[in-house]
Amino acid sequence: MNFSTRALLRAVERVLWVVLAGGWPAFAQSPSVPASPATQAELDAKVRMLSQSLEETRVELSESRSEIRQLRAVLERVLSKMGDPDTPTLGVAARREQTTEESAGDFQTAKPNGEQHLARITEEDWQIVNARLEEFQQDKVESSSKYRLKLSGIGLFNAFGQTGHVDNLDVPAAAFPRPPGTASGSLGASLRQSIVGLTGVGPDLYGARMSGDVQMDFFGGLPSGYGAATSGVMRLRTARIRFDWENTSVVVGLDAPFFSPNTPTSYMSLAVPGFASAGNLWTWAPTIRVEQRWATPFSQFKIEAGVMDPSRYAAFDASVRTANPGENSRQPAYLLRISANGKSENRPLSVGVSGIYVPQRYYGGETVSGWGGVTDWRLPLLPHAELSGEFFVGKGLDAFGGVPYVLVQPSDLNQYNTVTAPALAGIRMLGGWSQLKVKLNERSDFNLAGGSGARSARGTRQIALLDPTLQFLSHRNDMWFANYIFRPRSNLVLSTEYRRLRTYEVSGAPAIAGQVGLAVGFIF
Repeated sequence: MNFSTRALLRAVERVLWVVLAGGWPAFAQSPSVPASPATQAELDAKVRMLSQSLEETRVELSESRSEIRQLRAVLERVLSKMGDPDTPTLGVAARREQTTEESAGDFQTAKPNGEQHLARITEEDWQIVNARLEEFQQDKVESSSKYRLKLSGIGLFNAFGQTGHVDNLDVPAAAFPRPPGTASGSLGASLRQSIVGLTGVGPDLYGARMSGDVQMDFFGGLPSGYGAATSGVMRLRTARIRFDWENTSVVVGLDAPFFSPNTPTSYMSLAVPGFASAGNLWTWAPTIRVEQRWATPFSQFKIEAGVMDPSRYAAFDASVRTANPGENSRQPAYLLRISANGKSENRPLSVGVSGIYVPQRYYGGETVSGWGGVTDWRLPLLPHAELSGEFFVGKGLDAFGGVPYVLVQPSDLNQYNTVTAPALAGIRMLGGWSQLKVKLNERSDFNLAGGSGARSARGTRQIALLDPTLQFLSHRNDMWFANYIFRPRSNLVLSTEYRRLRTYEVSGAPAIAGQVGLAVGFIF
């Protein structure tokens, strides 16, 4: 029974109640017989009661009509998504004339020849309708402003087994030689790579759509106490404010580098992007960038320019922030990217080239002009295959990763800061990665990727002669992985992965390690 029928029945019940309560004898009196004052007072009271009941019924009918219009709008969107050419969109007049007694699963629309056509609505479409109906009754995320706020994220469980010795048990990025007497492998699990995000939409400002988002995970370190090894400390990943015009965007906040837009697909490496020490330039740093777009009949061209304050690796026990070489130069890092992009969302196409300039000033007055050139690509190969990746060359780009990071404990810190560190920044580096994605169907895909990042071996050996602690410095790191991702539902992800690492030190044989992992994620 629909909303209007129930409202009409409630109105009829109220009228019958008034009649049975004694209103009918008063109305049935002969007109020629004058009513007594008491009878007249009772009659007036019952008339007022009847008027109040009718007014309440009118309000309920109005609310019922509003709910019916909302339901019809949802159902029209479902029918339009089905793309059935024989199912025209219902107009305003047709919506008013359509009876509300139709069954929810048997919507019939008129064909041009006058025949009746049964719209084909799948189970998934009805689940969308039911979800929308339940959404009307949900408790929304409350914001101090009147604008909409959305909560999203992923609860991610990772289980993994390691062979060899790695730098980080949860997300291995480099392999180290196995110390004598240690185990040949390990086994563990964690939820530290779970992510929580908030996205807000603000008012228009000078024609620009305002929005902002914040994203956090639990990879900010390990607290002390019971259960600390797998709990993790919350860490800020990104925090951005956007101003979007039709062809121009301005982004301010903590963001990933826009000159490295592609990321390998891996649910075993969300807290740290894949190949972070093997060919993938990345960091989350304060950024101001401007993007300008030009549309053509076949593609869209973009020019992005901005400045960043790239941060370096901090010591694990650092409690205060000190100026890094880039901040000591009193200049930001300057970035520029030019790209050509396809217009198809189902088969994205993008090719870009970028330039980086990073002025640095080290303790003692030594200066280094860091620079880099980057090219990135995302190419559809076959109907179900895609190739993506990047390649870079430069020097002084350690703050952006891409090569094995320096993990040394110098005996003379002043010597390291004034001589060794600027010498390391002057070493040429290069690297890159590429990934082949094969979409088996809408629910599953297979990914095979490999990457490598290295400093000049000759330059690294020369620097190691100046500082004996650099004899164990890794100058090259290779990695590859293969994974299978299955999505049985839109909010559930299952993945299995194998990755292999090979890290070369200045002297000695390379260290080798491997990881087998299982990921289970719930997207909300």
